[in-house]
Amino acid sequence: MSASPLGALPASSPLSRRHILLLAAATGLAVANLYYAQPLLAQIARSFHASDGQAGLVVTLTQVGYAAGLAFLVPLGDVPARYRLVVAVLLVAAAALALAAFAPSITLLALFGAAIGLTSVVAQILVPFAADLAADEDRGRVVGTVMSGLLIGILLARTVSGIVAALSSWRVMFGLAAILMVALAAVLWRALPRDCPTGPLSYGSLLRSILDLVRRNAILRQRSLYGALGFAAFSVFWTTAAFLLAGPPYHYGAALIGAFGLVGAAGALMASVAGRLADRGYARWTTLLFAACIAASFVLLYAGAHLLPVLIAGIIVLDIGTQGLHITNQSVIYSTGGGARSRLTTAYMTTYFVGGAAGSALSVAIYTVHGWGGVCVLGAALGAAAILLWLLRDMRSRVL
Repeated sequence: MSASPLGALPASSPLSRRHILLLAAATGLAVANLYYAQPLLAQIARSFHASDGQAGLVVTLTQVGYAAGLAFLVPLGDVPARYRLVVAVLLVAAAALALAAFAPSITLLALFGAAIGLTSVVAQILVPFAADLAADEDRGRVVGTVMSGLLIGILLARTVSGIVAALSSWRVMFGLAAILMVALAAVLWRALPRDCPTGPLSYGSLLRSILDLVRRNAILRQRSLYGALGFAAFSVFWTTAAFLLAGPPYHYGAALIGAFGLVGAAGALMASVAGRLADRGYARWTTLLFAACIAASFVLLYAGAHLLPVLIAGIIVLDIGTQGLHITNQSVIYSTGGGARSRLTTAYMTTYFVGGAAGSALSVAIYTVHGWGGVCVLGAALGAAAILLWLLRDMRSRVL
């Protein structure tokens, strides 16, 4: 039966379109907390008379908090009464954001940033939650739609925070975000089902079982590697893009460079399409297609060093490939693990972010020595590695 807009959805009831969109919006709003500070660092530094490096610690500790949340908080999504976990984390996020809005020093703001990052992983609790609620034949579409919300939240967070800070101050942005989290917690308290996904497990057992899942689940290992390669290529470009755009022939300022993130809207649109294709049994072939997009995008990005339309085309192709591969991976992984999807998320997303961190580090080192051409060779090689992994897997399956 259908649920009312704000009424709790029974665990046995199919997800309505209204609830899917609510979960997508909630995921986007939650993950946006992770990115609000990024375009505000100059204003934050001025307000505290701090250096750029000190202000940068706000973002660094926020990312550290997010990594800790992936490892230690997301697995709790596989324990009973997840709606309570989601609401509790959102309320803690609201408190952290409110404290950040009134932070008296840059040091305390950075510490509150770590708490904001830690609680932002509620988005990664909601995605497997939605996968659990979806029917088997509809899971890819649901995951794709919810992930579209997450990607749109990432895209819009920097733009919205920049506008709010320009009209008022960075403190107002954090205050508004705190109010949003309280309102979201109230809505989800009524809307999320009162389900018990698994039998009771101790926290230690949950963490130990993640390693067991990785050991036993070959699909998880394979898809995690695809994800790491894809996100590494994505990070290779975005870590060094500012260097390219700030130099000749573009000479763009920080605001215009930041606006290039909106080109990634193509990836948000692709999320739902990739999920639907996975539902129809095309995950094997879309994996190859999206890996090929990643490799090919760096050919366009190399030519785009002096041609803006080609550069934009390369960004679009890269984003379609990266996000399409990511959603395909999640759709396939979630089909293997009823009752353990939050732990699958921890294993997959941890590997995913390790790949991204490695891509960022390598890209800066290579850019310093070999410039934009070296960066594009690295990105194309990562896409090619994903294609090679697919070919080896395909050959092995044919032999077997």
